[in-house]
Amino acid sequence: MSRPWLVSWLPEPYTRPTLLCLPQAGAGCGQFRPWQDALGTEVSVVGVQLPGRENRFTDPPAHSVGEVVDAVVAELAGALTPGLPLVVFGNSFGGLLGYEITRRLGYHHDRWPDALVVAACRPPGMWAGAGRGLVEGEEELVRLLAARGLGEDDLDEDSRELALEVLRHDARLSLTYTHDDVGQALCPVEAWGGETDETVTPEQLTGWRDHAGAGFRRRLFPGGHYFCLEYPGAVLPLLRARFRDAARVV
Repeated sequence: MSRPWLVSWLPEPYTRPTLLCLPQAGAGCGQFRPWQDALGTEVSVVGVQLPGRENRFTDPPAHSVGEVVDAVVAELAGALTPGLPLVVFGNSFGGLLGYEITRRLGYHHDRWPDALVVAACRPPGMWAGAGRGLVEGEEELVRLLAARGLGEDDLDEDSRELALEVLRHDARLSLTYTHDDVGQALCPVEAWGGETDETVTPEQLTGWRDHAGAGFRRRLFPGGHYFCLEYPGAVLPLLRARFRDAARVV
């Protein structure tokens, strides 16, 4: 039996403002557990766990981006408490998934998040077409793994191959993405990037403006493609501020 797609670290997680976090390709949502510790009990951090990793290691893999979005929204939409703030955060490939989850929540469930934050993620139009997907080859997969501190000197051969296989699966998953023009994300959108990121450039981040229907902002941070994991102290105060802004609006 497949396990739930959503992971939380507080009891009754949806009785408080919710930060929905989607990890980068090849990773599980356990990396956001320290964020819950840092934010305390004022915000509930809920991670999206794709099959094939961490507590879902034995679950069959997802076959399409649409399948992932359908499953997450089906589980999330009925759990959210009306009136409480929701911020969606997606890192790299997780940003693309977060965008589609945001649109599905808004257009199909009339529940727009208070903000969508995408980090180190190309805009939707740059994923679709020409088979671009997550990466262009095995060499780039190895480079992404090494950038997370999981290179040849960090893992034994079996562990490294297992990590690469999860990345390969997510690369295949990304190739199933098709972008449509149904509508923009009708909530504020922030596109964050690392100043030394060689995978997603500041100019590409600016492309998210075309997908933001209620305000757009680009921010750059020290660090590379995984700046959010390297410098959580730089990003968490901004996410916390998003919830304060949402509370003032309410």
